[in-house]
Amino acid sequence: MKKRFTEEQIIRVLKEAEAEAKTVELSRRHGISGATFYNWKASNPYLPKHQ
Repeated sequence: MKKRFTEEQIIRVLKEAEAEAKTVELSRRHGISGATFYNWKASNPYLPKHQ
């Protein structure tokens, strides 16, 4: 199965999300669902986990 986004692209989207508050707009701009965004955020070891 071919992945649509590389690991570098995923990290870039997640870092962009840290800079802005609108997850819905960010997801729409990059063509991903909100669920995909939250799955990436939960499974990414490169970003600190907020509690």
